[in-house]
Amino acid sequence: MFSSLAFRHITLRYISLVLFAALGIFILVTFRQYGISNDEEVQHIYGRLLLDFYSSGFTDQDAFHYRNLYLYGGFFDLIAALLEHATPIWVWDLRHLISALFGLAGIVASYKVAKVLGGERAGLIVVVLLAITGAWSGAMFTHTKDVPFGTCMVWALYYTILISKELPKPSLSLSIKLGIAIGCALGLRIGGVFSIFYLLLAICSAGWLAKDTLRQRFGFWWQSAIALVPAAGVAFALMALFWPWGVMSPDHPLEAAKAFSHFAFNMLTVMDGEVMNIGKVPRDYLLSYLLVRLPEAFLLGLASILALSAIRFRKLNDHQHPLFLAWSCVILAAAFPLAFILLDKPALYNGIRHFTFLIPPLAILAALGLHYTLDALKNHPKWRLGFIIISSILVLNTSVTLARLHPYEYVYYNEFAGDDVYADNDWEGDYWSSSLREASEMLESSVSEQMPSKPFKVAVCAESIQGRAYLDHRFEVTTDWKSADFFISSTNMNCDKVLQGKIIGTVERMGETLAVIKDRRALPPHLRMPRRAPK
Repeated sequence: MFSSLAFRHITLRYISLVLFAALGIFILVTFRQYGISNDEEVQHIYGRLLLDFYSSGFTDQDAFHYRNLYLYGGFFDLIAALLEHATPIWVWDLRHLISALFGLAGIVASYKVAKVLGGERAGLIVVVLLAITGAWSGAMFTHTKDVPFGTCMVWALYYTILISKELPKPSLSLSIKLGIAIGCALGLRIGGVFSIFYLLLAICSAGWLAKDTLRQRFGFWWQSAIALVPAAGVAFALMALFWPWGVMSPDHPLEAAKAFSHFAFNMLTVMDGEVMNIGKVPRDYLLSYLLVRLPEAFLLGLASILALSAIRFRKLNDHQHPLFLAWSCVILAAAFPLAFILLDKPALYNGIRHFTFLIPPLAILAALGLHYTLDALKNHPKWRLGFIIISSILVLNTSVTLARLHPYEYVYYNEFAGDDVYADNDWEGDYWSSSLREASEMLESSVSEQMPSKPFKVAVCAESIQGRAYLDHRFEVTTDWKSADFFISSTNMNCDKVLQGKIIGTVERMGETLAVIKDRRALPPHLRMPRRAPK
């Protein structure tokens, strides 16, 4: 007979599997509802150019001269380009489907890490937390570089943890799996080197703690290095496959790292109502955005793990504990990038988008915080019940909010962001202009009975394809905004105020306007000129 503990674990595992299945069904049902994001056209062109590079026998090297995309790996974009003509799914919807499946894979990896550290309950909690985090579960459809990169990073974290338990002689299969995860991460962004850094620190710490003399430690480290040669080989091969420019010269990875840590261009962002240039954001920009973008239940979990760490510092700091290295890896994965931001102060915009890979390790820590708080309160049933009720209410409240925002879950902000956050533009809103898909459909409906002698000219405050892809033959997206008959725009950063016109439609969620459609046909000439977006 199963013990009650074993029965509970099996029950929790089945609940997790049901949640995975539900997320999979949600992806399959909704992936066609998400709009094209600002960067998708250039990213997909890059994927096609990489495909041309290989199909031409390495002679067509246009991919390495296309904008600044050569500084990125093309793992995701190459997959999308390969599948573009192999499936009947429209290419932009296909990209969203693939990206969402990457997001689901990231949740699976986070579940596995949390299960190693806290068991089935911790694994289940992290699935719930990531499912209600709009910056992950909503973003995973359209953030086609950020979410896949975050997924590769959390899988690399998982295999690093497993390897840390087998050092100095991890199995060949684990070494290869780690190499695949790191290689795919590097095949997306040079930021994948973070995963190598975490691995090296795990090896150094394991050797230092396991052995007494310096000679023994060096022997431990040498054995570990030899055992991980397959990982290095696989990682380099995948990096070369997905990011060929990165291996064409020894200084190319350094050039990419330098570009991403100090890139700057003329662009504005907003933080708590203050508009600023992206190169002049304060050091706490990312921390502030995490505070308002993560769900309250997520933040409660982080607060819980911090409180437990303070109370049980000695126990958590026990080097002899079998999970000490695993804990250290997760903490490092969450804390090191934050420390990097605070110290290096790079240009940042779009909130936490460029550091989406932080969400899974933070979610793991939050899940462990909730899990171990329940354990700590087992002798206080009333307090424990109260904690469960509060956590459940927070999860339910966020779930309802996400349902009301659909399909714009990625613009979710918690209560700490303040009231009317979207209307007041206190924080970044629909920065991907995903709402233009719905706005385009509204524009078509508004003139459904009209058949113009020549196409209506439409100005789009975003990339042209974000309107052109959805409008029928009666419309033509124009760059001559003065002559535009119609104007569609998201309200992010007051982009909708650039052109005047009669508002004939709005895309709204929860009483806030995400995008507007304006009719400009009756405007006199002196009102047709574009103007600067107000701050």
